[in-house]
This record gives sequence, structure tokens and C-alpha cells, in this order.
Amino acid sequence: MSKNPKLWAIVAILIAIVSVQLGATLSKHVFPLVGSEGTTALRQFFATVSLLIVFQPWRGGPERRHWPVLALYGAILGVMNLVFYASIARIPLGIAVALEFSGPLTVAILGSRKWSDFIWVACAVAGLLILLPWGDGSTALDLLGVVYALIAGVLWGLYIIVGQKVGDRVHGGKAVALGMAFSTLFTVPIGVAFAGASLLSPTILLYGVGIGILASAIPYALEMVALKAMPAKTFGLMMSLEPAVAALLGLVILHELLTPLQWLAVALVIIASAGSSLTAKRGSNDATA
Repeated sequence: MSKNPKLWAIVAILIAIVSVQLGATLSKHVFPLVGSEGTTALRQFFATVSLLIVFQPWRGGPERRHWPVLALYGAILGVMNLVFYASIARIPLGIAVALEFSGPLTVAILGSRKWSDFIWVACAVAGLLILLPWGDGSTALDLLGVVYALIAGVLWGLYIIVGQKVGDRVHGGKAVALGMAFSTLFTVPIGVAFAGASLLSPTILLYGVGIGILASAIPYALEMVALKAMPAKTFGLMMSLEPAVAALLGLVILHELLTPLQWLAVALVIIASAGSSLTAKRGSNDATA
């Protein structure tokens, strides 16, 4: 793995993308039972338990001076997951991910200063504008769901930036485990307040284990590995597959049908990401040559 860390970082991101979207599709089956808040609490709790068991951060844990950034990392994770799940409870998964992707894409664009970036910005803006709920027809999106997805996008961008800082200071696995533990301080109390004792149902707990592992434990651990092997802007650009994977899984598993215009919007976001990825990669190579 050490001979080609960039290749392994790419593989890690691809696995993380599929895993997190599978977790999201599973989560949508639980929303009617405990709500998006309860589902988020289950996701964070079981992800934290699994990561703490695997990485055992209490052994050779981070220095005290690193705890503030870990707490910030955890707070971002917790709130991001709360608002994103609130979003996909109201709008299709693929559209929510496309809207949320505005955050990583912004991080990527800000990392480069080439004129061609304006093309990718235009594609991204056009895609996002198409997805905004302009009309009152049956295909119009829920406004609150759109707002939640955009807030999640801002938090996702912050996650990329702060996550790299955490990875530079703390061993990747331990950082993820501790960050997830901090995130439960935000998500679990809110989930309990909304869902109450129904969270203790054996069926719900089983769902929670699956969601926690698929949607958080696996992807966040792999993403932390990737962040240590590539710049934050490259990491954000690699996520260009997120909207496509989410839309396809939403179609196949959740039967969420998008209109041709909505598919076009998702495609524009993907084009923006892929195009800016090429620009960023060349820029990065030039800078290190």
C-alpha cells in the first residue's frame, strides 16, 4: 500500500461512496418508524461503538492540544448528518446529494485559480438552479428539504477542511473514532427526544447497526485514510461520483424516479466536479514539479 498511496486513496474513496449511499437508502426505510432524527442518532451511536472497538483511541490517544479540533470535527459530523437525513426524508436521495455536493465543489474550486474554473462553476450553478423548487407542480421539490441539503453541503465542505487538519495531527482511525464519539453528543439526545423508547426496538436496533456501519463507520474511516494521502481539494473532486451513485441507488432500491430535467441537473453537477478535478490535478502537479 505504501508503494502507491494515491491509488489506494482512490480505491478507499470509491468504496466509501458506495457504502455511504447504501447506508442512506437503508436509512430511508427507517424514517417512518423513528424519524430522520432517530435514524441519525442510531447511525452515529453504532458507528461510534464500532470505530471505538476497532481503533481503541484510548491507547496512545491524541495530545490535549488536539482535542479542540477533534471536538469541532465531531460537531460538524453530527450536525451535517442531522440536516442531511432531514433532507433525504423530504426529497429524493440523488437530488439531495447533488445539492449537498455544492460544499465539496466549492472547496475544490477555491483551491484553483485557472480561467477554466468558471466553466465548471457555471455548470454547477446551472445544475443547482434547476434543482431549486421554482414551481408548484407535482415535480417541485420540498423547499425545506432543499434548504437542509444546502446546509449539509456547507458542513460537508467544512468537514473536508477540518478533516484534513485532524488527519495531520491525529492517527486517522483514532481521529475518526473520537470525532464520531463527539458527534453523538449532538445527535443522540436529539434522536431520543424525537423518537423516545422506540429506538430500543430490536428491529430498529438491528437497522441501526447496519446503517451505522455502512453510512458512517466504513466511509469515514476510509475517507480519513484518503485525506492523509491527497490534498483536500483533490478529495473533494473525487467525490464527483457521489450524485450519480446516489441517484442510481435511489432509482434501483428506493424507486425514486427523477424527471429528465432533474437528471440533467445531476449530470451538470457531475460535469462540474469532473472538469474541476482535471484542472485541480494539473495545477497540483505543476505546483509540486
